[in-house]
Amino acid sequence: MRINPYFLKLIQSADDSLGKQAIPSLEEIQDYTCLTDPLGEDSRSPVPNLVHKYPDRALLLVTNQCAMYCRFCTRKRKVGTDRLHVTEETLQAGYDYLRKTPAIREVLISGGDPFLLEDEKIRSILSSLRNIPSIEVIRIGTRVPSVLPMRITESLVRILRNFHPLYINTHFNHPAEITEESARACSLLADAGIPLGCQTVLLKGVNDNPETLKKLFLLLLKIRVKPYYLFQADLTQGTDHFRTRTETGIKIMRKLYGHISGMAIPTFALDGPGGKGKIPLTPRYIKNKGKNLTFENYLGEICTYPETGDGI
Repeated sequence: MRINPYFLKLIQSADDSLGKQAIPSLEEIQDYTCLTDPLGEDSRSPVPNLVHKYPDRALLLVTNQCAMYCRFCTRKRKVGTDRLHVTEETLQAGYDYLRKTPAIREVLISGGDPFLLEDEKIRSILSSLRNIPSIEVIRIGTRVPSVLPMRITESLVRILRNFHPLYINTHFNHPAEITEESARACSLLADAGIPLGCQTVLLKGVNDNPETLKKLFLLLLKIRVKPYYLFQADLTQGTDHFRTRTETGIKIMRKLYGHISGMAIPTFALDGPGGKGKIPLTPRYIKNKGKNLTFENYLGEICTYPETGDGI
């Protein structure tokens, strides 16, 4: 368990939407459904702390520490423990693998939270990746703008802006996480030319209704963060009480399409168990296909679109 003073002040009670994300529950040890390694990362790790699941992308784990230990974390088995053991040797092994695998053009830096590292360590990691010719894009996955926004400093941003194209995916789950401090952190990053996306997790009792998510996604746009993914909760051991039915998320998406800007709508997706990859889960609008495509719009009105005759 780890809750820093900033996030603790935002929590009103153990049962509110922020408390449930941070404060342990007995339900975590009464989970007989979910898996230890739900995304099959360990079996797709050719060298320690590097996961190569997609042909042109790799995940590099650079720390086992986070500013807060989220109770629904996919890497619950590792984060905050010695089972995620990062050293200079493991990092070098990762860099060597990336050099020998030029098909990998994009690297996601994660952990733990990379922004829990010291500034100069972050500079060193980014520099090492930039020195690999085949690496075109670097992404950083971090929850710091949400749970410890004062860590985003001008000195850190000065380092980050030297490594474009650099993208950051952060993680907000509830409108109450968007504060003056988190807005300032995101503004510092955006002002440095870093595109920001948000990966939200659909959590029972936290944000599993269209009103909460609509407010969250619109507020994210105001602080220059693009809602990127809304994830169905992973099958992580100890998190079964957070899972909703997939139909819940599909119905929520149905109430978002057409009612708010497309800029504010993420892709609802499930990360396939066993490392099968992300699968979009979308409402069904197509009624039938033939000479005309028949579908319904966001209001439920039936529409048709004439198809071309070339069959392609």
